Amino acid sequence: DDSDQDDFDDEFQIKNRKDDSHPQHENEEYNNNNHQWHPNGQAFSVAGSTAGKDLEGDKEIYGSEEWKERVEKWKVRQEKRGLVSNDNGGNDPPEEDDYLLAEARQPLWRKVPISSSLISPYRIVIVLRFFILAFFLRFRILTPAYDAYPLWLISVICEVWFAFSWILDQFPKWFPITRETYLDRLSLRFEREGEPNQLGAVDVFVSTVDPLKEPPIITANTVLSILAVDYPVEKVCCYVSDDGASMLLFDSLSETAEFARRWVPFCKKHNVEPRAPEFYFNEKIDYLKDKVHPSFVKERRAMKREYEEFKVRINALVAKAQKKPEEGWVMQDGTPWPGNNTRDHPGMIQVYLGSAGALDVDGKELPRLVYVSREKRPGYQHHKKAGAENALVRVSAVLTNAPFILNLDCDHYINNSKAMREAMCFLMDPQFGKKLCYVQFPQRFDGIDRHDRYANRNVVFFDINMLGLDGLQGPVYVGTGCVFNRQALYGYDPPVSEKRPKMTCDCWPSWCCCCCRGSRKKSKKKGEKKGLLGGLLYGKKKKKMMGKNYVKKGSAPVFDLEEIEEGLEGFEELEKSSLMSQKNFEKRFGQSPVFIASTLMENGGLPEGTNSTSLVKEAIHVISCGYEEKTEWGKEARVNLRINEPVLLALQIGWIYGSVTEDILTGFKMHCRGWKSVYCVPKRPAFKGSAPINLSDRLHQVLRWALG
Repeated sequence: DDSDQDDFDDEFQIKNRKDDSHPQHENEEYNNNNHQWHPNGQAFSVAGSTAGKDLEGDKEIYGSEEWKERVEKWKVRQEKRGLVSNDNGGNDPPEEDDYLLAEARQPLWRKVPISSSLISPYRIVIVLRFFILAFFLRFRILTPAYDAYPLWLISVICEVWFAFSWILDQFPKWFPITRETYLDRLSLRFEREGEPNQLGAVDVFVSTVDPLKEPPIITANTVLSILAVDYPVEKVCCYVSDDGASMLLFDSLSETAEFARRWVPFCKKHNVEPRAPEFYFNEKIDYLKDKVHPSFVKERRAMKREYEEFKVRINALVAKAQKKPEEGWVMQDGTPWPGNNTRDHPGMIQVYLGSAGALDVDGKELPRLVYVSREKRPGYQHHKKAGAENALVRVSAVLTNAPFILNLDCDHYINNSKAMREAMCFLMDPQFGKKLCYVQFPQRFDGIDRHDRYANRNVVFFDINMLGLDGLQGPVYVGTGCVFNRQALYGYDPPVSEKRPKMTCDCWPSWCCCCCRGSRKKSKKKGEKKGLLGGLLYGKKKKKMMGKNYVKKGSAPVFDLEEIEEGLEGFEELEKSSLMSQKNFEKRFGQSPVFIASTLMENGGLPEGTNSTSLVKEAIHVISCGYEEKTEWGKEARVNLRINEPVLLALQIGWIYGSVTEDILTGFKMHCRGWKSVYCVPKRPAFKGSAPINLSDRLHQVLRWALG
């Protein structure tokens, strides 16, 4: 894992504030096993991350002469390594540029352990409670109540079970951690002036079912906060899933897209937070704080008036939708609404804004907004939210195919416009990011009273349990506020790091060396079989080879699966057989060569030679109700072994079906495959949602979770 990382030991010298007379590297230790750098015996970084925050204020700490001398020494060391050119044409050395370059090479995040003064007493209490519990159970078991033996037996069984569940609940709480991100380094590394923006594209999924129960104005605020996010517009696409095929939501999105042309430039010009207008205008804070633009007050007053007019138009649509006409809904062009029968209608896709759509009032491009309503027919199982999410996975793969996916509920708006950048600090880490399946954010809620009488904040779960799980393999997926690695949803295994060859010597007997070599060969063959995984190859040569077959360069669209077999000549027999078995992809992913080709594009993007018209037709095809028939969507794929064919293991494809808590089950399946996850808790909450405001709704929510 360390092969691609730069050596930062000698790149900067951190000033010793205790004693400047001692040399800087006198007591430094560098441990290659746990990636820890200990200057003067103190932990300076954890888990492959250096605490570069001390460097941020160095220029202010040092005097001007001392700073120049320090930068000059650093430049000499860089020249020796060949990292900085010595030829500057006689001009002054670009000291600031060199410093920024070095800062960009620093890690994007670091792990911050909980202070021992906080966690040690908590652990002591756990141990004490464990011994007290053991003595209590011993007493209960050794003193039976013979006059009521059945009741005693039942109570003892229940107490033992509760004790066992309590012990299991303590494991995640034993080693909680927090993480810190560096957004400035992310920008320095991936957003350089004069170069194309290299941040990963993100497809945002918003799911809704009934606009009468989930008010359209709330969904509109969520969509507006997504369109106004602080992220490159060409790398954001918002997909809204309407599982109720409602014309009300369709018309509301049209109004939302029109209002976004004025709202988005206002947010970015004045850097307002949050970027959901309903919650921004209702905040009881000093909205003039940190605002210096002379026209801010005037523009804010005009924008608030326009938002109120927008709300009136949405309310008019809601009032009109209360009573459905006998002949059904009719669209503005006079054609009947295809979703008049919510259980029997075709698939619908409508694209708003984007590069080919309307620009904002300043003439700049806006993120793309896509309305999606999957096909529904009687006699088909549609799997509720999990089925809708899987339909969005396929549609987005055909239309945009961003490598990352943000999943939100319709009532969870983006409260922190830099939330996507927070997630990218982990997912775009050159080493750690390849093993991440998702970055989970905590759920925060608006409208909770001061006493939180219904425990909507879930403090124990989000602020204790999830931090503890992050210290292990990672937090569970809670259904919203989560940024996924698309490859993990397709059932791919995480990349396996190649272990460095161990040192050997001639002091061992020859038979021992033979055994060791034999075991290595066996493990190597086993690794090769696992790497094939039904044609899902992970070797650089193999991955490139498969991508070459799926993505043909040229103007012709990639719609013929037979073209995949071209170019097989010249490869080894095993590789050829694995490529020939690519037709098994149809049995897993469905009958869409364009979608199959997109699953092999690790960095996202669309196949060359495709056009927007053909892609929309293919997107309609992948949301048809019969598309998942005889495929492995939503379940584990188990394929029988055959002679001379690669080993095919269980695959998890998309959201898992068969549970009302499909979110937690989906996250568990990814962890079982070896993926890791991360819990990101920024200072400003990334997302906020609506919590149940009465006891009956809260109990219904908790009951559903418990059943799942």
